[in-house]
Order: sequence, then C-alpha cells, then structure tokens
Amino acid sequence: MSETKAITIYLLSDSLGETAQYVARAAANQFPGVQFNYKPIPFVEDIEYLAQVLDTIDMNKSILIYTLVVKELSDFIRNYCVNKQIPFVDVLSQPFAAIEGMTGDLPKGKPGLVQRMDESYFKKIESVEFAIKYDDGKDPTGFKLADLVLIGVSRTSKTPLSMYLAYRGLKVANLPLVPQVKVSDQLFEVPREKIVGLTIRPDVLGNIRRERLLSLGVVGGSDYTDMARIFEEVDHAEKIMKRIGCPIIDVSHKAVEETANVILQIYYSRGDNIIE
Repeated sequence: MSETKAITIYLLSDSLGETAQYVARAAANQFPGVQFNYKPIPFVEDIEYLAQVLDTIDMNKSILIYTLVVKELSDFIRNYCVNKQIPFVDVLSQPFAAIEGMTGDLPKGKPGLVQRMDESYFKKIESVEFAIKYDDGKDPTGFKLADLVLIGVSRTSKTPLSMYLAYRGLKVANLPLVPQVKVSDQLFEVPREKIVGLTIRPDVLGNIRRERLLSLGVVGGSDYTDMARIFEEVDHAEKIMKRIGCPIIDVSHKAVEETANVILQIYYSRGDNIIE
C-alpha cells in the first residue's frame, strides 16, 4: 500500500489572501492523490514581520504561494526561497509584467486595492443582503427579482450556495420543496432558465440528516430522517423541477464550490440541459 503524499501550502498575502487560496486550491484539485494542508498567512506588511514568519515555517515538503504587491516584499521572499531551495509561486509577477510591458505603466504596489469599495463591492454586498432576505422562500416576491432561484429538498446546500453565489455578485433566492407545502404560483412565473433544481440520492440525504440531528444532540428517529418520507420528498421535488423544465443538479457527492461552478456555467450559458 503506497504512502499518502502530503504537501503543506503556505499562502502569504498583504491582504486577506483570497487570491492565493483560489489559485492553490484550483491547482490542488488536479492532484486527488495528494493530501494538501493550507496555512494562510495574511496581512504581511513589512520585511521584519515577513522574515519572522519565514523563519517559523516548516519548509519540509512545503510550497509557498504568495500575492505580495509591494515589490520589496516580493523580492525578499523570492530571494529567500531561491536561497533555501523552497518551491514558490509568485502569483502576481507575470500578470504585472505583462500589463506593464503593454502599457508602460508601473503597478501601484498598494495592498488591498482588490477590496476597495467600488461598484463591484457594493454589488456583492447587495447580493448578500438579497440572499439573506429571500432565503428559504421567506418572500416569494424575490423569485422575480433574482438572477437565479435554487429549489430542492432540505439539506441540498441551497443557503450556502446562495451565499457563495452572492459573493460572485449574483442575486439568488432559494425555496425548499416540501410535499405538504404548496409551491407559490410566483415560482412558475419565473423563466425556467433562471431556476436551478438541486436533487440528491435518498440514502445520501438520509445520512446527512441523521448526522445533522446528532450534531444538535437529537437522538432517535423522526419524519426528518424517515427513509419513506425522504423518498417522497425527493420524488415530489423532482416532479416540480421537471414540470418547470429547469436544469437539475445531483449534489449527492458534490462540494458547495463544485456545485456553484456548475450553476455558474448554466447561468452564463443560459443552458437548460439536465446536469448529471
């Protein structure tokens, strides 16, 4: 039996480090046989602090990925990694060089500009507020106002998906589908290309719900975890999705990020195919 490979990825940034994390995880996903440990180190602002951080890092089987816009800091960590023979990735250097070469302009070298309160920032905040307001079908009027409406049985990640997509600037409403609860007529007035159905295998849903109850300290059976009830819920939900004619995503073994990427592909292509 082969030993599991393990790599630690240190994520250094002069801001929150979200860009470095996206890049690292996008690359790591292509290596399913490797165990990755992520160590974020945000708000690196001066060489003294950077030197202290580097001296405490265990460089054995480690990679440094950094997004440092201050050239002095970027040069320092580059020289450190070269001298110590540590694998490193400077995420911003090539984009900076390409833009500088084409425009002749130099980068500002000012941390945190990606977080500035511009139009994109306010759109993101508005989308988050929208997701909260129209979560779980609390107000059906949100269906027509939304960029996307997510529908599905309970525990298909509708709320976390709504929030995740909100950070992408999309206004998302969601609605749980329950056999005994009549679906609002307003849902059927929404163009089907704006609706995405989330389905799940009944056995997987049963396990998720049982674990959920255990985490809340609830012991014993209930309608919430009854398999006959779960089959009824899933069947009821899929009938509504097929009636609408919307895309359907099986989230049984998908992470929120993976499902969100499929939804974004549907949104930007405006397709209406069934997603397996």
